[in-house]
Amino acid sequence: MINNKAYLYAKKCTGRNSYTPKYVKKQCRLFNKIWEGKDKNYCIDEKVVSQIEGILKLLIMPKGLKAGQTLYECSTGYQWLFYIAILCTVHRDDHERRRYHTGLLEIGRKNFKSYTVATIFILLMILEPRFSKFYSVAPDGSLSREVKQAIEETLKASPLIYKYQDAERFKILRDSITFTLKENAYFPLNYTTSRFDGKLPTAFCADEVGALPNNYAIEAMRSGQLNIKNRLGCIISTKYPTINNPFEDEVEYAKRVLDGIEKDDTVFALLFEPDDTKNWMNNDNVLKHANPVALDIPEIWDDLLKRRAKAIAMESVRENFLTKHCNIIYQGAGTETYIDVNYVQKCRSTHVDFTGMNVYVGVDLAITTDNCSVAITAVDDNDNILIDSYAFIPEGRIEEKNRFEKIDYNEFIKTGKCIACGNMTIDYKVIEDFVIGIEERFSCTIMAIGFDRSNALSSAQKWEEAGLNTVQVRQHSDTLHTATKLLEEKILNEQVRYEKNKLLEINFQNARVTYDTTMRKYVHKKKSKGKIDMVMAILDAVFLLEKDHFLGSGDFFVQY
Repeated sequence: MINNKAYLYAKKCTGRNSYTPKYVKKQCRLFNKIWEGKDKNYCIDEKVVSQIEGILKLLIMPKGLKAGQTLYECSTGYQWLFYIAILCTVHRDDHERRRYHTGLLEIGRKNFKSYTVATIFILLMILEPRFSKFYSVAPDGSLSREVKQAIEETLKASPLIYKYQDAERFKILRDSITFTLKENAYFPLNYTTSRFDGKLPTAFCADEVGALPNNYAIEAMRSGQLNIKNRLGCIISTKYPTINNPFEDEVEYAKRVLDGIEKDDTVFALLFEPDDTKNWMNNDNVLKHANPVALDIPEIWDDLLKRRAKAIAMESVRENFLTKHCNIIYQGAGTETYIDVNYVQKCRSTHVDFTGMNVYVGVDLAITTDNCSVAITAVDDNDNILIDSYAFIPEGRIEEKNRFEKIDYNEFIKTGKCIACGNMTIDYKVIEDFVIGIEERFSCTIMAIGFDRSNALSSAQKWEEAGLNTVQVRQHSDTLHTATKLLEEKILNEQVRYEKNKLLEINFQNARVTYDTTMRKYVHKKKSKGKIDMVMAILDAVFLLEKDHFLGSGDFFVQY
């Protein structure tokens, strides 16, 4: 057992090398502890390990650089670890009960991702109990057919598995593959045409989850597994150029598990994303972290180097290269992104406390059918900008906005960072009362409230009547360019603090900038790709904060 390829790979990953990203190292340490018999709750089922090794010795690679070799010979280290960990890790007191219910794989393109999925299904069809059902889920039909095609080709290229005395062990139809000895069946599904409710999957695999519009397919599959003893769901994808997709939610949860923040023994995750997301042009480790297969196959490594050189030279191909081959969420200068959301997320804090502080409030009020926002900012003793931001939406338009904007506002309402008010239109009184109540709610002092005069003059009068100082802030580069620059610099230097707020991160992801004739930069609502009201409210607040704290003028005046 000491020469098992999964264990050898995990030991190598935890050794003194810089080619393994930190979360993969964390998962490998946990696997090594179990493999070496040092975990009191879990162990490795050696019988199943031997079965998997035996099956892989009979399966033949149908095409590619290693066509004709057995999968035992040509499976790479991460594949071995994925197969053995999720299928062979069991409870010490019940070897019939597997530990992991979720197998998460984040990996770059050209790392045999789809073929890994296909191999898992072949193993499951042979190993799982009789009458088991397996489903693959993909965003569209072509991706779903890729997995089925890989299974078909592998089986047909492996005569010792596919046939016994001229009788076929597998029945291959257009919409399914059945292992006839156990009547275990595999079905490929796709998001665009399939309904997922009512399925009872022993195991499912969702591929390219980053391209799914929401987590409906995954949760429907999981719901169908409630009565399955050894249920398994494999979640596999590369990065996509957006943080608002179900894969990022799964990755974030897995990181919290590996960091020890969440207690969940049922998640196994190999997250091949680079530790360094900034120096991709000259740091080879970025490619090595996201592409473990390239370390074993020189042809893939050479191809990645060529793609990187092209991405450096051509902005138009950079986004695809960084997201698909480096697992870095990227929106480059070609899209005029305000601030890369990766830098924004590095400013997350577990708690932001405004108690006893002088705060500056920004308000972005839109037409009554659109999103509005209130932002609170302050500066701490280390010159970090503290931010808290809230969105307000018409309660009667939640479902409409969910469909049109392709995000789940119900999720944000539960977190308290989004407030639904009114019916088909915003109830401005809710926003006005919220602002008036900030001092009491946060135990702070409002120094000034910045607002755009459009749609906000009536509300500003009410705040003035409540004894609060209000300032009109012109929404143009001649006023906001310094605040825009200051906020960007503070975020890039990780001198901003905000509590987890996914809706705010989406707003930053949507924000686009433009330049005036003197090359002063400002955020442009019409050129942005979605809602940015929370960012605009923050900029209004930072404009006031900058004048008082960083410029020291303390001179608030109306900007026309």
